[in-house]
Amino acid sequence: MRIKLLLFILVFLSAFVISACGSDDEKSEDTEANAEAKEEEQEDKDDGEQEEVEEEDDEEESDDQAEASDSDFSELITYMEEETEGEAEVLFENNEKQEHELDGVNVSLDAYTLVELKDFHTNFSIPFNDQTDGGVILAQYTIENTTDDDVYYMPGLDMSYTGATKYFSNYKDLLPEEEQIPTMLSPSEDYLLEAGETVTGYYTYPLGQDILDEVLDLSTVSITVPPAEAEKGEFGNPIGSEGKFSLALNEDGADKISANADFYQDKATFEDMGEKEMLKEKSDIGEKEEIGDDYVIELEGYQFSEFTPNSEEAPRFSNFENGIVLLTVKFILDNNGSENIDLGGMSSKLTVNDGSQWMLNEGMLLNYSRDVIEPDDSDELLQIYVLDQEQYEKIWSEKEFEVEVGPIKNEDYQDISKGKVATFILPE
Repeated sequence: MRIKLLLFILVFLSAFVISACGSDDEKSEDTEANAEAKEEEQEDKDDGEQEEVEEEDDEEESDDQAEASDSDFSELITYMEEETEGEAEVLFENNEKQEHELDGVNVSLDAYTLVELKDFHTNFSIPFNDQTDGGVILAQYTIENTTDDDVYYMPGLDMSYTGATKYFSNYKDLLPEEEQIPTMLSPSEDYLLEAGETVTGYYTYPLGQDILDEVLDLSTVSITVPPAEAEKGEFGNPIGSEGKFSLALNEDGADKISANADFYQDKATFEDMGEKEMLKEKSDIGEKEEIGDDYVIELEGYQFSEFTPNSEEAPRFSNFENGIVLLTVKFILDNNGSENIDLGGMSSKLTVNDGSQWMLNEGMLLNYSRDVIEPDDSDELLQIYVLDQEQYEKIWSEKEFEVEVGPIKNEDYQDISKGKVATFILPE
């Protein structure tokens, strides 16, 4: 009996031990499985956090790149401060691109900023009118040759303003020379711009404090864009026509330039000779007349504007005591002949008051100098007339305006249309 009892106890204890071991093994397996799951979860979490970090790094890098792109002027201004030992403050900046096309050579003003520069070293005072306070217009230009031929471009991108007694050119000691347009297109390289080549660089225009105050009051300045040249060392083969960029120096200037964009670019507008106020205009007229066998002229539109000259230009208009109205007429001229048409040599006559009064086109208020229309080409032709405002308002405005254009002249100012002209009545 005791032996049976002892055997029973041994069997029971063995079963208990086996059961306990099995339970421990299951717990161990569960623990290992949980550990592996937690490890995988942690790895996924770490990977996700790493991806987020990488995305944040990419965003920061992108932001840094954008900031670097936008900070080109900032870096140059810092360089200018360190170079001159002066203190700079941005007064106005503009990133709106302006472009001028020169028959395949494109010149653009990409952006510019007006910086006040104060208390700089006397070594830099000469271009600032011997002053150590003033300002700098810092401009970025791009010049691109889209043709298949080498051209030559002297970057005489001179600045001026109404009443200026001189032109303002690049002052090379304010920026690293290798970043300046005159270094990229230099006389030592004959101003060569190779076929397909593009250069981008900077120009600095120094202004003494007196000049800075003057241009801020005027609110705008202008940049002359010279034509390119087809032949090395020669300046009688222009590619394209001279252009102009208008730079606002404050919000008033921006408003003025925006308003001027509505007007035809005669010299009164182009050189900011005063203020225009539109009285009457018409565009897209589309009336055409033939001048001889080889030339067609189209009346495209006209603008009547009240004009108030600025103080610098007022003496030119001193005979108009009763106010001034400018009539600018836009034509499109087709050259189907064999010679260049000289736009500067074109003339016209305006007849008013039922034919009892007439006046000639005022060529001094147009921008044409070496501008031509080549054979098998066409271009814009502007003609402008200066009217007495009182007579315009009381007599002429309700009557017909007749414009007679021609004859056509070549570059030697010779009549090549055999005296023939075209006549238009300005439609209401």
